[in-house]
Amino acid sequence: MTPLVITAHGSPDLRSPATMRRLASAVGQQWPGPVVTAFIEFNLPSVPGVLRGLASPRPIIPAPRWPETESAGRAEPEPAAVLVPALLTKAYHGRVDIPALLREAGVPTRVAGVLGPAGPGEEPDPLLLAALRRRLDELSGTYDGVALIAAGTRVEAARETVGRTARALGESLGVPCEVGFASAAPPSGGDAVDALRRRGATRIVAASYFLAAGKLHDIAAGSARAAGALAVSGPLADAPELVDLIVKRATAAPAPVPVG
Repeated sequence: MTPLVITAHGSPDLRSPATMRRLASAVGQQWPGPVVTAFIEFNLPSVPGVLRGLASPRPIIPAPRWPETESAGRAEPEPAAVLVPALLTKAYHGRVDIPALLREAGVPTRVAGVLGPAGPGEEPDPLLLAALRRRLDELSGTYDGVALIAAGTRVEAARETVGRTARALGESLGVPCEVGFASAAPPSGGDAVDALRRRGATRIVAASYFLAAGKLHDIAAGSARAAGALAVSGPLADAPELVDLIVKRATAAPAPVPVG
């Protein structure tokens, strides 16, 4: 009955934390234990606060009366939870922020992989691709090109994983797919639409490589629309395939991260 902590970045845009809580509720229908959300910044509860609250000490074994030992009767913490980063790339937040918050919490915690590919050589999980296709299927009309819009990062390896996801998505759909970012690095959403047009696409839509709506999603979507994208799919949010992917990641999470 290990608790599962879905850890999102957080946002001043209240649509984002509301979506993460809705996602946690959906995951809670499948995970055999409590499912809660925690945030890296902007929103509460914090990751250290949640992990400390979930930590449960091992039962204290009565110490023998003689000989006495320094550690007699001491309670040792069990892993507080399994933490699943609600992140689509292993960029700064996954590599730096989450480990720092775990050290601050001081509680042994199993940490799952991010939801997208963790490195350039890793393929996107079929469940992630299925969630992206589900959102595209919700759009009306046909298309012959897809711009995969994402938040963006200065970490080149993380950007490459978005490109790999775009290629895999395009292959599964049988149409060209180009990447566009909201910030940190080119190309933009509009650049992705232009690149597709140069490849011969005439009916272009954008697929949202975002978990929730927010400022960066709005920037990338607006750029794609301004360049001529006919429609933009919704964020992944609580798509059933994403729920399955979170449970899959949590189940496969390795042994607890040592404290300190």
